[in-house]
Amino acid sequence: MLLKVGELARRSGITVRTLHHYDAIGLLRPSARSDAGYRLYNRADIARLHQIQAMRRLDLSLADIGALLARPDSTLSTVIEQQIVALTRQIDRATDLRDRLNRLRGQLMTGEEPDLADWLTTLELMTMQDKYFTHDEQKQLRLNKADMATDWLALIQSAHGLIDRGVAVESAEAQALAARWTAMVDNYTGGDPRLLSRLDAMHRSEPSLQTQSGITTELLAYLTRAIRHSKLDLYAKYFSPQELQRMHDHDSRYVAEWPSLVADIRREMERETAVDDPVVQRLAQRWIDIVNSYVGTDPEAHRKLQAAYDNEPAILAGTGIDRDLLAYIREAQLTLQPLQQQ
Repeated sequence: MLLKVGELARRSGITVRTLHHYDAIGLLRPSARSDAGYRLYNRADIARLHQIQAMRRLDLSLADIGALLARPDSTLSTVIEQQIVALTRQIDRATDLRDRLNRLRGQLMTGEEPDLADWLTTLELMTMQDKYFTHDEQKQLRLNKADMATDWLALIQSAHGLIDRGVAVESAEAQALAARWTAMVDNYTGGDPRLLSRLDAMHRSEPSLQTQSGITTELLAYLTRAIRHSKLDLYAKYFSPQELQRMHDHDSRYVAEWPSLVADIRREMERETAVDDPVVQRLAQRWIDIVNSYVGTDPEAHRKLQAAYDNEPAILAGTGIDRDLLAYIREAQLTLQPLQQQ
């Protein structure tokens, strides 16, 4: 039995464009073509497609999947074994934490007097970071932070000083500090929007971390307003005063949802997900919805925003958005309408 690409797409839940993309990169080539040139897939092709989709669920990139399928000794079981190894590492980290807690309990039960405050704070921060970052991510963040620890402390103190003195976010002093903050956060996260999103969520959600680090909700709100002001100044080259006022009044959703959306888009880019894949299509629609809430639905306003993105690098500084991501999401937006392809 041979299936045309459209029928295979309907029965598998995979889009036609995705199947075309798999063919173009050599990941899944149809075994035959009809006299009219239509792709035809046989049982072996469908079995290979099953393997590809199963591996995608294990967060492997298309390049990794292709390499695994090209190896004669590689089977789906070997992929699952790799995932088991990763899970084992997570279990080992949890076991290590449990052992640390048992040692602490043992000290207390024998009457020893460890520095309880420091010990518990360390444990709290360890488990807190485990909720947001993998072991490798924590290691990379520690390495990044090691080179800037003193600068971080000074910057946080300076920010609190501005707040205590009532310095306006529009002031040159606050704008300079906001620019330094953006640059340091970018260096700390390596420009990775996924780390930025989770770092922001951690600092906003963990009161004990705010107390220890000095990065309080008040400080984050002050810096957010300062950064927004600097970007609105750049947008003023493209938008009218009335349009800028709308952006100022409607940017709460833009600020709140943008980091996680950018992180999700970056993840799909690294997975090499086709732009017409349902996951990417949903991300493209989220992008449009947020932009609509920010600048309105007028196509001219969208063109102005696109021009600002293209011509003002400072607007995108610290956001994780680059030209490749913009090109990817714009292409995805063009495929939002249903496609009819052979």
